Amino acid sequence: MKISHLVSGAALALALTASTAFASDQTELVAHATRVAEHMKSDPAFAAASDMLHRARAVLIVPSLVKGGFIFGAEGGNGVLLKHNGRGWSSPAFYSMGSGSFGLQIGLEKAEIVMLIMSDRALAGIQHDEFKIGAGGGITAVTLSSGAEGATSGHGGDIVVWTSATGAYGGLTFNGSIIKPRHEWNSEYYGQRASVGAILSSSVKNPDSRGLQGELASIR
Repeated sequence: MKISHLVSGAALALALTASTAFASDQTELVAHATRVAEHMKSDPAFAAASDMLHRARAVLIVPSLVKGGFIFGAEGGNGVLLKHNGRGWSSPAFYSMGSGSFGLQIGLEKAEIVMLIMSDRALAGIQHDEFKIGAGGGITAVTLSSGAEGATSGHGGDIVVWTSATGAYGGLTFNGSIIKPRHEWNSEYYGQRASVGAILSSSVKNPDSRGLQGELASIR
């Protein structure tokens, strides 16, 4: 066999392996996001705010946001954004979320994060290539609590956050966090180049996400 054939075969195998890895990561993330939606239904703290989910413009689910370190702290994770279209939920667009901080920080924390996007301006901001909570238009996030419902009536409630955190690392904060679309994941998952706008309008679809869409629709 010619060396060129061997090289071509190796390149093809590498490309197929990379594509499979992408698909596997995305399918796993969607499955984890579905489990987070199941957890939301069983959490009494969220039950009081389920009406906000029905009124939300969109929802960003980050199944595993990790924050930890010594002296330097950082947090980050991957998630999916789905838009509420009135009849149900759109196809998921893949995103990353991260931020950094400095201080006397010791410990490790892992959390499930659900962001209820309550305003059109917050959704428009998140659809851009890079969005920083609390910057520019003053979009801020409030943590779900007894006061969250009231906060959504004013400009301070563009985003309402539900979180289920574990570990010794307390005080998760979201203002200053950066949210960015993962364009390469979106392309691999849908088998074509797809903008966030096209995904949120469900112009492109993947049957793999039906379980997540159904779980969100079932929350009452």
